This record gives sequence, structure tokens and C-alpha cells, in this order.
Amino acid sequence: MDLKGKKTLVLGAGKSGVAAAKFLAKHGAIVALHDKKSLDDWGEDAKALKQDYKVGLIDGQIPSWLLDQIDLVIISPGVPTSSIPARYVDRKGGEVIGEIELAYRFLKGKIIGITGTNGKTTTTTLIGEILKHAGLKVQVAGNIGLPLIEVVETADDDTWNVIELSSFQLETIKFFHPNIAIALNVTPNHLDRYNFFSDYAAAKHRIFMNQTADDIAILNVDNEVTSSWVHGLKARVVLFSTKRELQEGFFLRDGGIFFRDGVRERLITTRDKILLKGLHNVENILAAVAATTFCGVDIEVIREVLSQFAGVEHRLEFVTSINGVRFYNDSKATSVDATLKAIEALSDEKGKIILILGGRGKNAPYKPLIPSIERFVRALVLIGEEADRIESELKGHSQISKATSMRDAVEKAFQAAQQDDLVLLSPACSSFDMFESFEHRGRVFKEAVLTLKQELSSELFK
Repeated sequence: MDLKGKKTLVLGAGKSGVAAAKFLAKHGAIVALHDKKSLDDWGEDAKALKQDYKVGLIDGQIPSWLLDQIDLVIISPGVPTSSIPARYVDRKGGEVIGEIELAYRFLKGKIIGITGTNGKTTTTTLIGEILKHAGLKVQVAGNIGLPLIEVVETADDDTWNVIELSSFQLETIKFFHPNIAIALNVTPNHLDRYNFFSDYAAAKHRIFMNQTADDIAILNVDNEVTSSWVHGLKARVVLFSTKRELQEGFFLRDGGIFFRDGVRERLITTRDKILLKGLHNVENILAAVAATTFCGVDIEVIREVLSQFAGVEHRLEFVTSINGVRFYNDSKATSVDATLKAIEALSDEKGKIILILGGRGKNAPYKPLIPSIERFVRALVLIGEEADRIESELKGHSQISKATSMRDAVEKAFQAAQQDDLVLLSPACSSFDMFESFEHRGRVFKEAVLTLKQELSSELFK
């Protein structure tokens, strides 16, 4: 792809857009970066592009005379493909792609792509750790927080590029081709952006569209959507399951994680030798083990990493205990299904759960939480824009209180807790009503918990 002199518009001045604009400018393109937000609200990295890389910065409306000149649009994940600038350029014959597709056209090495509604980051990180431990050259990027375009120039033919992929990123691929593609699960999410659940599922399915018979497609056979994709893929299909034994594939049986190739069966490890909590994390482990096995990693290496891997920040992350009450940060749970998995993961712990829910909704129902709330949850503390709607759907199934801030939520949750209870931040909503990101929300939660602990400790010594 020759970028020299190509007139390019990057839509979205977030992390992905800034990285794409910088790469394009360094490779000779004429670049304009756009965001609907006022320039005053842009990040410093975005603003610096004008002086450092001669990138034009546009806020608000894009003039049609400019769109007439554009050859290429790079659309950020947060910008819908139905946006007027993208549609305008597409209809006049320009190309509209995302940062993932742009990066792919320059990327060397092999690719493992991971998508799914839940578990992407944990699985992506675990695959990276196993490959690294095996002595292979590996780069982990994508939706995990590091734009893929930023690691293009450090990849070579021997590199394994492990890429977390959201549905938004997959919407804008054309030739992107993972050697190993993983679909962990697909459950209702982002229904504020997609008209139908089937549209969201179709975006996820695009991860397989450029694979060939030489590639591997790893699917969760327990999930209704991903199991329906078993037939019709061009790649070799490898299955995993936590619910049943497979003639071929990776599965859980009696606490053991096994691989069967149709003839032989091999025990990889057992649940008591892994640190991650919850059946959903066993699914993530099965997918990671499948991927790294087909990369040629020795089973002893896989075992060792699984025995040490404690998970990633903001995913069922233990924060601390205060007077016998344990606090967990699961800020990454931005869907109802993710929250259900978090409750399930902690359901065998001593005590009941005080659940902090809320944020910006995604037009998904909260009633699927009711059975788990009635069994495992002592009280709900609601925050954010969606608090009233959550209350209306869950009222009568648990004690409910509302909080005006994360600090207030932590205090109310602690007050509602009894000895040996757990306070779980697992919001089932996005963070953008009160916070910059789910990471920001998680950090604020942890700060509030640690501040409360410090204050209560100080009270003891007065």
C-alpha cells in the first residue's frame, strides 16, 4: 500500500486515531484528523500531531469540499461506519478501512486474532505470556489498549502478533487474515450501536472471512452463536468445551483440562493448579491452550504459565480486605453476560456479594441477572445514568441503594456488607457517563477502597 501523497482523513482522535494519523504522516500521506469534540477537549497527543507531523486537525463538522478530495478514510472503532464522512468518501470511490486493516497491510509475521463478547483481554494476554515463556518473539496489541499500528515497525517474519479484536474493529477489515482466529463467545452487547443482535454477531464472524484451509479457527462449542459457525468455515476448525467431552478438541472433565486429537488423549493441567477463578476463565484457558498448542508450544511450558497466571487488571481483580469484607474490581464487565460470569466465579466463596452496577447502558435487559442476584447477592448499589432503569428491572429481587459517586458506592457497599461478604464492582454497563474508560473507572474504585481502608485504620488508632 503506497501512502505517499495519499490524501487521508482519520475519523476519531482517540488512541487508535492518533496512532494511525502518526503512522500515515510518517509514511508520506497528507493527513487530516477529525473528531466531533471541540479541539479544547482533545488529548495532548492528538493536538501535538499538528506541529510534530503536519497533520490537519478538524473538530465539529467536516466541510464537503474537503471530503471531495479524500482518497482514504481510516475510521476509529468508536466511530460508526454509517457516519456521514465515511459514507460520503465510500460512495465517491474512496477507500474506508480501520486502523487494524491499515496495520495489517504493513505487518510482518504471523497473526493470532481473538474476538468474543467476554474474555478477550484475558485470553489475549495469556496467549502472549505462553508464547513469550516459550521463547518466541511476540507482540500483543489491538483492542487490549495498544493500537496494532504502533507495533508494525517492530515486527519481523518470526513475530507472533497476538491481537484482541472488537466487533467495531472487525467491521472495517478487508484483507486482514489471522493464521489462528478465536471466537470465545457471542452474547448480546452493544445494542446501542447495532440494530439487531444478528448484526453484532455478523461483525464478530468477520474474523474468519479471509482464512484458508492452511489456517486454524478455534470455536467455543458451548456458545449458541459460535457453535453455529462450526460448518462452512474454510479453516481447520478446532473446538473447546467446558460442558462435554469432545472426540477432537480441548475440554474440561472432572476438573481436568484435556486435549484429544481423535486418537490420543492428553491431560494438560487441572483446575486446582490454575489461579484464575470461574468457569468462564476455564473457557479462556482452553482457547489459549488450543492456540498455543498449534503454535508448537510444549505442554510443560503451557502448564507452567497456567500455574502462575493471575489474570489482568480490572478483570475480577482482588483489591484488598477491610474488616473481613473482600473487594473485587471487575470494571471490564461492560455487559450483562460479563457480570453474570463474575457472579458465578465468586459464587463458591464464603459470604454473599454486594454488587455495584451501573454506568451508561447499551440497550440490553438486566432481568437475566435476577436468578443469580436472588441466589448470591445480598444488596445492589447502583451508579450512573442507567441506575433508574436497572432499579426498575431488578426492584424486589434485592436490597437496592443508589450512589452519587464511586466513593459513595464503595461506602454504601461496605455498610451493606456483613462479615466474609464480597463487594464486587461489575457494572454491566460502559463507563463513559462518569469516567474516561473502564480502566479509569477501575482505578477510581480501587482508590476509593484503599482510601476507605486507610481512614478506618486511622480511626482505630485515635
